[in-house]
Amino acid sequence: MSKDDSSDVPAAEAPAKRAPLNKYALACAILASMNSILLGYDISVMSGAQKFMKKDLNISDAKVEVLAGIINIYSLVGSLAAGRTSDWIGRRYTMVLASVIFFAGALIMGLAPSYAIVMLGRFVAGVGVGYALMIAPVYTAEVAPTSARGLLTSFPEVFINAGVLLGYVSNFAFYRLPLHIGWRVMFLVGAVPPVFLAVGVLAMPESPRWLVMQGRIGDARRVLEKTSDSPAEAEERLADIKNAVGIPEGISDEDEVVAVVHKSRGSHGEGVWRDLLLRPTPAVRRILIACLGLQFFQQASGIDAVVLYSPRVFDNAGLHSDSDSIGASVAVGASKTLFILVATFLLDRVGRRPLLLTSAGGMVISLVTLASALHMIEHRPEGQATALVGLSIAMVLVFVASFSIGMGPIAWVYSSEIFPLRLRAQGCALGTAMNRVVSGAVSMSFISLYKAITFAGSFYLYAGIAAAGWVFMFFFLPETQGRSLEDTVKLFGGDERDANGTVGREDGHGQNKSTELTTQQ
Repeated sequence: MSKDDSSDVPAAEAPAKRAPLNKYALACAILASMNSILLGYDISVMSGAQKFMKKDLNISDAKVEVLAGIINIYSLVGSLAAGRTSDWIGRRYTMVLASVIFFAGALIMGLAPSYAIVMLGRFVAGVGVGYALMIAPVYTAEVAPTSARGLLTSFPEVFINAGVLLGYVSNFAFYRLPLHIGWRVMFLVGAVPPVFLAVGVLAMPESPRWLVMQGRIGDARRVLEKTSDSPAEAEERLADIKNAVGIPEGISDEDEVVAVVHKSRGSHGEGVWRDLLLRPTPAVRRILIACLGLQFFQQASGIDAVVLYSPRVFDNAGLHSDSDSIGASVAVGASKTLFILVATFLLDRVGRRPLLLTSAGGMVISLVTLASALHMIEHRPEGQATALVGLSIAMVLVFVASFSIGMGPIAWVYSSEIFPLRLRAQGCALGTAMNRVVSGAVSMSFISLYKAITFAGSFYLYAGIAAAGWVFMFFFLPETQGRSLEDTVKLFGGDERDANGTVGREDGHGQNKSTELTTQQ
């Protein structure tokens, strides 16, 4: 679907003057998104630790490859379970659960005496990562006011990049320690943030949309009053959420609580997988394809290959010492973090589509240039390609910067915006699962890939995938900037029934059954 298809959809009203950033919503977004540090740290710390683990545990490149990327596959358990878990116990306690699980995984990896125990630690940490990846953008999108939703929903990717930088710094700080201690300390440091995150999350309010789904209308109103730009916006957001859940107008809060608790269908996630996968409406099908496609291209373009194996890439380019290759990797983390901060301030000013298309275009150009430089280096004598070495390093930095300015944060922002309320948690869980599967495939195949077709051939392949992603985004992703969460479904051809989750839901006699609620006397 192109951007022109949505020209007849009315945009959400915005104040004439841009509202100041809501500090309470900002604090909630920061606390929720800090869970994402866990994934970034794990990816980048593994890039440096793998060299020392290979020597200490006496394992092959094939085992290193599996160990590095398997956490993404394991995270499927967490990401798929997170949708139902967050609908059942709430967004906030799901984040606490993610921190606890990752803490256990980091301890197991850091204290592991063997390859098998490290693999166990990767599984436990992976489940925690899966939970954190899914729930942070969903919670932030549901708390954020429309005027700052793009900025705040990009925070999970900001903190992933902060975690990447911290992981590289940890590599650089501890690589000089004795062989059997250094890599273990790198992992054990990762057990510290989850402790503070679990405590900090308890100070956050619950998502107002989840509260309404549980019938806690008064609690939802209080949260919205704190996280909205004005009292009028708070009431408008509450009315939109109630409409999406199916609560009719004109009944009191007390009546609403009774009605939702006793009559709501799907408040704990019942029937959602059916409406997402088995009998989706055309609009929901388009939304699902948009989400899965965007998440696929985000990872298939090779970002984790660069982040996870950057020391090997730099070694191939000519930086052979540990200090040089790990030091250059720190620059990669710094570049990613700097440009993700730029993206956060452009999202609600420039829009999603321009940043996505610019990002993918920059990735294609930098990957083609990097591949060409590495190809020429391979065919020149050692020490006679200094300029090409510098160009290779520069192109790696341009690639991660291009990724961070668009594809990195917007994949999560966009996915959390486009699903109807009732389908949002599980829909985002499917997007996260796609992201992790592709990330695992890329990270567990990169060593084998470059041995088969060279580093240059690998990056030419990723450039082709990024180019295909540009085409997909240009033709299929409409702009969501300035739309309310309850309005974005209309961009994909949906109507009020799609937004309210009433299409395709049937009673036991095969009749369509609305989620509209009635008051219990």
